[in-house]
Amino acid sequence: MTTGNSIPAGPSQWQRFRRSYRHLSGFKAGFGLTTVAALLVMGLFSPWLAPHPPNAQDLMVAMMPPDWTGPNVLGTDHVGRDILSRIIYGSRVSLIIALSVALFASVVGVALGVVAGYFGGRIDSAIQKVVEIFWSFPPLMLAIAIVAFVGQGLAIVIIALTAQRWIPYCRVTRAEAMALRDREFIMAARTLGASDGFIIRHHVLPNVTLSIIVMTSFAMANAIIAESSLSFLGLGVPPSIPTWGGMLSDSRAYISSAWWMALFPGLAIFLTVLGLNLLGDALRNQFDPKLKSH
Repeated sequence: MTTGNSIPAGPSQWQRFRRSYRHLSGFKAGFGLTTVAALLVMGLFSPWLAPHPPNAQDLMVAMMPPDWTGPNVLGTDHVGRDILSRIIYGSRVSLIIALSVALFASVVGVALGVVAGYFGGRIDSAIQKVVEIFWSFPPLMLAIAIVAFVGQGLAIVIIALTAQRWIPYCRVTRAEAMALRDREFIMAARTLGASDGFIIRHHVLPNVTLSIIVMTSFAMANAIIAESSLSFLGLGVPPSIPTWGGMLSDSRAYISSAWWMALFPGLAIFLTVLGLNLLGDALRNQFDPKLKSH
């Protein structure tokens, strides 16, 4: 029982945690994290999860519809390859490209953006000229031109997709570095004799980390869409490597007679991109100070 002098119990530590990180415990973050976890599991354990070799052909069972109790759960394609196995193996390409493009784009973009925003002047002007040159090309057209000129291959696709996707990182970190360079703690560190490199590493980069994390989720989703587009056009990785975009390309001639060939890889792309975008939206809502009050 409570007495007249008792003080009502405040919120528990768990309740305070839920309140502070409510955006990361909602549907968006949950769906996004589940998608990322599923992509990681399929990509890392494809040989053990796939029921059949991804390129095994059997014309006797070509274009078999989905059979939930048979050996080909999601059906087969026009040469008898198992759809489910190819989707599982295709996740490896999507995972590698998404992580690689996001990593390289963030490293290049953040480095150039922080340097441009912190130092300003001629350095900033030179970097912005480079940004304007690359920004003048449509992203997909630039990637197509690079692949068509250099050739197909996983490394070439990663380079082609990174060629312009570092620009958003550069612009965001440049703006934040410009806002930070005249702050009191930066000026105090400079007064105490700290070098520019020390200030950038210990004061500027930690303050732009949250923006980088949020942008990385959206960058991974964009990279998967771009890779699927290149594979659909026949300009992605070699045809011997199963990809979701390549599966969609193979299904074009059979979309009216074998709907499952296009449906399931299309769903894989849709759910993966949706999950990554929802995760990025949840992270933005959580860490953006302008949205924390909503």
